[in-house]
Amino acid sequence: MVEVNQLFLRSVRGGLKIARMIVAFMAIISFATRQSHQAYLSLSIIEFLITLLFFLFYLFNLQKKCNFLFWPLVDALNSALSALFLFIAGLCATIIKTNLATLVGGVFFLLLCVLSAADAVFLLKKITFNRRASGSDPAHG
Repeated sequence: MVEVNQLFLRSVRGGLKIARMIVAFMAIISFATRQSHQAYLSLSIIEFLITLLFFLFYLFNLQKKCNFLFWPLVDALNSALSALFLFIAGLCATIIKTNLATLVGGVFFLLLCVLSAADAVFLLKKITFNRRASGSDPAHG
């Protein structure tokens, strides 16, 4: 049976993942309603799915079972790259603003960029490289 990490749900990182999924879902809705450019819709769907996968990964403590990668670092790199792509796409969507839904979706992208950057910074502060850990697992944050 799979154990559920209740502490992750109440942690800052768990809250950031939930907030990223909610904002990504709102971006999906705003881009899908007015038939905005498909690249915006695709990026928001991919962001939602990847964040959901990392959320489930940490929720079910799968990082302990799949220890062939250093998952917190993979998550931090994903968050940093997501922030970069979302910043570029958010600026494009807000500057072009073909309709109101694209403008709203662009604002959601910029908000997602801030949340992704905060997630990356928070996680990178928790990761220890060749130092003694302070007793807490970086994934449980």
